[in-house]
Amino acid sequence: MSRSDLADAFTDDSALISYVAAGDPSADATREYVEALVEGGSDVIELGLPFSEPVAEGTTIQNAIKRALDAGMTPDAYLDLVRSLDVDVPVVCMTYYNLIYQYGTESGPEEFVEAAADAGISGFVVPDLPVDESGPLYEACREHGLDLVFIVAPTTTEERLDRMLDRTTGFVYVQGRLGTTGARDEMSDDTPAALDRLRDADVPKAVGFGISSGEQAREVVASGADGVIVGSAYVDLIAEGVENDDPTDAVAERLRDLAAELKAGATASVPEPERK
Repeated sequence: MSRSDLADAFTDDSALISYVAAGDPSADATREYVEALVEGGSDVIELGLPFSEPVAEGTTIQNAIKRALDAGMTPDAYLDLVRSLDVDVPVVCMTYYNLIYQYGTESGPEEFVEAAADAGISGFVVPDLPVDESGPLYEACREHGLDLVFIVAPTTTEERLDRMLDRTTGFVYVQGRLGTTGARDEMSDDTPAALDRLRDADVPKAVGFGISSGEQAREVVASGADGVIVGSAYVDLIAEGVENDDPTDAVAERLRDLAAELKAGATASVPEPERK
């Protein structure tokens, strides 16, 4: 696949960013799932490169990562999968820094970033990389034309937030609640406050952690988000399919339907939120 411009995903409507773990439960299944998510309305695919110690993830995605690793997913297999995707939306690599740093013949991020750019990746989300230690990856991304996305948590200090925004391109990942990833029934009260802190940022704001329905997507956008990030809700459907031994195309259809619901919610007409 050719690499798409991540910023373009936010130019028309509120963006839907959809996460799945590469290789869960197989590379072939992931390929079909990604294509279904795009057919359902996903504007960006956040494709997880499995790592054995996913500290930011809840049980749902940890189990997905284990299934992917057990099925043989590796960084090279991941890049092959990205090359084979028949989609016309940006693909963002969500992974942990050790895999990027240790890839290739010499330590450092340069070799993996170059390989990712050649495969068609548009950017990175690296949840365990502090902004103060992100210089080498930031420079490698700049050299190869990739975006680097930082996660802003409710507890992020103003000083650290400023440094993140100096290096964030593509969009800023707003952690909508404290804790790890996982689908929730209600939007967190932390979300409007987190978005309000970023109201003057000149980069799109996408909210993740807990969104699982079209109504939640609508509420998040109404609070000021430019997009929503959904992962665990999709992975729950994949896990259910694995447990029930459902055909891949049946699971793909459920993913497509959920993406369509989420996209409709994210782009629903909503009033501007009141500022207090």
